[in-house]
Amino acid sequence: MRYFVQFSYFGEAYHGWQNQPNAVTIQSVMEDAFSKLLGNPISLTGAGRTDAGVHARQMIAHFEFDGIVDIDDFIYRANAFLPKDIAIQAIFEVAPDAHSRFDAVARTYEYWIVTHKDPFMARGSHYIKHPLDLQKMNQAASILLGYTDFECFSKSNTDVKTYCCRITKAHWEWKTNTLVFTISADRFLRNMVRAIVGTLLEIGAGKREPEVIHTIIESRDRSNAGASVPAKGLYLTQVLYPDHIMEKHG
Repeated sequence: MRYFVQFSYFGEAYHGWQNQPNAVTIQSVMEDAFSKLLGNPISLTGAGRTDAGVHARQMIAHFEFDGIVDIDDFIYRANAFLPKDIAIQAIFEVAPDAHSRFDAVARTYEYWIVTHKDPFMARGSHYIKHPLDLQKMNQAASILLGYTDFECFSKSNTDVKTYCCRITKAHWEWKTNTLVFTISADRFLRNMVRAIVGTLLEIGAGKREPEVIHTIIESRDRSNAGASVPAKGLYLTQVLYPDHIMEKHG
């Protein structure tokens, strides 16, 4: 049987989602917990990777288990077993060929910024002291929707076959006392969101004009974009699938 699991995590203590040698990752911790609770080696395949220190409000992964999972009981036991910074919200049976990564049609990230010192937000947001021009940042962000090649915002020396992504939303707004950048696309490159945010913040600070986004993207050169912002302000907030993927099977 194949199952999708929906979960969230605060990524401060982890070297990202994906298993790595000699490093504690979300995947390794969850696979260890699932394997012990189900009495069989369990391998999880995530909807994507998040870098060290990045958080997820909604992440999806799939796993296979040769048996029936008592879902409510398993969620309760898994949450009791997992550390406090990882939480499972739902598990559901899917078709045998459903894939958490390849079947996802959209992903959404948020980046959180505070413009005043806030001890309650220090671990989960980026603190910017100087004023920011929200109108110019949104003007620049809207330009992103007109392009599909984002090599200029990709981490160097990656093994991706294409730098093409279809961005459907890129917008800044105030949510209470937090400045939030929301971006949605069919896929993201490594470090892409943090590089975009860093570039937009330079525009918001008056160091560049919004139209420079055209030049940066068309250059396909990472060195022309802004510095990446810290991982602690980045959240994966949603992974979307076609309706038929989420229908119960069996």
